[in-house]
Amino acid sequence: MDHPSSPAEWTRAAGALLGTMRARVPLVHCLTNHVVTNFTANVLLAAGAAPAMIHDPEESSIFAGVASALLVNVGTIEREQAEAMRRAVAAANAAGRPWVLDPVAVGALPLRTHVSSDLSAQRPAMIRGNASEILALAGAGAGGRGVDATEGVDAAADAARALAERTGAAVLVTGPVDLVVAPGGAEPVRVANGVPLLTRVTGVGCSQGALCAALCAAADGDARLAAVAAALLVGIAGERAAHVSERPGSFAVAFLDALDEIDGAAFEAEGKVLA
Repeated sequence: MDHPSSPAEWTRAAGALLGTMRARVPLVHCLTNHVVTNFTANVLLAAGAAPAMIHDPEESSIFAGVASALLVNVGTIEREQAEAMRRAVAAANAAGRPWVLDPVAVGALPLRTHVSSDLSAQRPAMIRGNASEILALAGAGAGGRGVDATEGVDAAADAARALAERTGAAVLVTGPVDLVVAPGGAEPVRVANGVPLLTRVTGVGCSQGALCAALCAAADGDARLAAVAAALLVGIAGERAAHVSERPGSFAVAFLDALDEIDGAAFEAEGKVLA
């Protein structure tokens, strides 16, 4: 299959992938942080996927082989959850299921940094994080201020490429303009959709990781396209929500409504891909 090369081709292909994802209704196993569990489940449901939150190590190792895709988010990691993550990743790989690593706040804190580093070597389909997280995971930075990035997306471009080559994963670096890189010398893709309010609602970024997993489940191995589609979906939904809400509380509800409303035609009409 030919890969998209122009902005119009990217938005068309991403819109088609969104349609495929909704037709398949992938079941996403979310090993995610305690703060965002409910919002992440609602985001998946609004976008057209199905959520499951299974955190017990024994059950996670079973369920990861049943689910369509797996999300590993280390935001509130504890040692028991770390064990569940390791077992789930092994099971997902054995079953041929794609999985996404979200290395939240890596760099300054040892457990999440160690676990994320180990898991990044276990063939994730995609790694999603802000610039500081990607720099830290690549060994080129110390991390940000908790979940907040202290570096710009462009500062992480070389680290993202190196991380993609080392792990074989597509890498989505989030920021005012998202950056998608992939191994094998693929050209980077940037997505300029989004609004500042997206950073003022807890769980938006973490739920994007779950959307990445859902889209990977429908992408038949094209994690780069899944990353672009996830960036477009969250960015356009944020823009639409901001048209009807100016404050974080109502924005969160409007964001869920926008996820439900967006279709492939919206990607083509409103997507801001720089390729």
